[in-house]
Amino acid sequence: MKQSGNESRRRFLKLSSWLALGIAFGPKAIVQTFANSKARITKREKIMTQTTATGTEQAADQTAIRPFHFNFPDAKLADLRRRVNATIWPERELVPDASQGVQLGTMQKLAQYWGKDYNWRKGETKLKAVPHFITEIDGLDIHFIHVRSKHENALPIIITHGWPGSVIEQLKVIDPLTNPTAHGGTAADAFDVVIPSLPGYGFSGKPTAPGWNPVSIAKAWATLMQRLGYTRYVAQGGDWGNAVSETMALQHPPGLLGIHTNMAATVPADISRALAVGGPPPAGLSPDEQHAWDQLADFFTNGLGYALEMNNRPQTLYGIADSPIGLAAWILDHDIRSYQMIARTFDGKPEGLTRDDVLDNVTFYWLTNTAISSARLYWDTRHNLPPGGFFDVRGIQIPVAVSAFAEEIYQAPKSWAEKAYPKLIFYNKHDKGTHFAAWEQPADFTADLRAAFKSLR
Repeated sequence: MKQSGNESRRRFLKLSSWLALGIAFGPKAIVQTFANSKARITKREKIMTQTTATGTEQAADQTAIRPFHFNFPDAKLADLRRRVNATIWPERELVPDASQGVQLGTMQKLAQYWGKDYNWRKGETKLKAVPHFITEIDGLDIHFIHVRSKHENALPIIITHGWPGSVIEQLKVIDPLTNPTAHGGTAADAFDVVIPSLPGYGFSGKPTAPGWNPVSIAKAWATLMQRLGYTRYVAQGGDWGNAVSETMALQHPPGLLGIHTNMAATVPADISRALAVGGPPPAGLSPDEQHAWDQLADFFTNGLGYALEMNNRPQTLYGIADSPIGLAAWILDHDIRSYQMIARTFDGKPEGLTRDDVLDNVTFYWLTNTAISSARLYWDTRHNLPPGGFFDVRGIQIPVAVSAFAEEIYQAPKSWAEKAYPKLIFYNKHDKGTHFAAWEQPADFTADLRAAFKSLR
């Protein structure tokens, strides 16, 4: 009896883990959930160290598109460096791998560079090199980058980051998308690029009440594109960006032509059920499908710790708001393959991301004090939307394009993508690349977007 009870408990925990990321809702749930959540959205918590709006801007209609400027004082950067250098370290992990979490050696190498040689101002210069704006939508200030192409008939695209990312993820692809003739493309490949910060992330407002989740965010993004004057556009995203883009597809606002995802939701129902209860894979899987199964089984067995805590108790994470090294470790521990790539980078073997790339993003979270506010997106989604698997099929009926990178949480097989998206217009399987496609593999990401949306221009 004891063995049977333990097995039941393990299966319950697996099921809880699988459902914890629940946003696999269909069109009817989208409509109803948005109606229920709209009234709960309230104004942002002001972040005085970031905004430098003029008196004229402050007096303007908050729903207008306003330029946004930011600056972080030297004193805040000095305090960050002091905290990094004063870190109290635990003992080393007891195993020779990362199975107990982010390894001490990796974090000490990160801290040594962060506390001595890293220069935020270099990353800040890149961030300031693109135009920033802000507008109030449903009572919350939404920050976004907006770069128009010099080419006529450029296709507008709204690109959404995820966690633990930020708008910094997409900086490398802005010029290749908006200025294709300087990056091996033609004028016919041009995009106008809009990159918003999710609510509670970066420079966007911090919600002061529940109600901001993929349903309300998707609606806000459609409002944003309408305010910018775009009557035809496409959407792109990975991680939470995929959830938002797929939700936009379900809401199907006027003008949305199609979406592209680099973290597709294609897992068939029988696969989802088997994973949830810890059962064996269904018979007859192709090699690509078996590979996807293996990746998913590993992630939901070993890789969900961060999501479970943010789903259930995000406010408890005070340590990552108070300790830069705690924040960095939390951000690095997203999925094993991107962690391993980042660890190799700090071992002096950069591939895709540099040390500065990684620390630009972590420092951005620190300076904006968004460790907890960003985590609440998990809680809000779990508590205010119908349950389901993050990767479950949602029934999208508009054109969809898929990029399947080799070391994503799972590499979506083409066979699953074809079933999940009846109007699949593009699929490309990559033999490299982890979770942060635009950031890590900008050339492949750009090439895919050009090819993916060619038929929709």
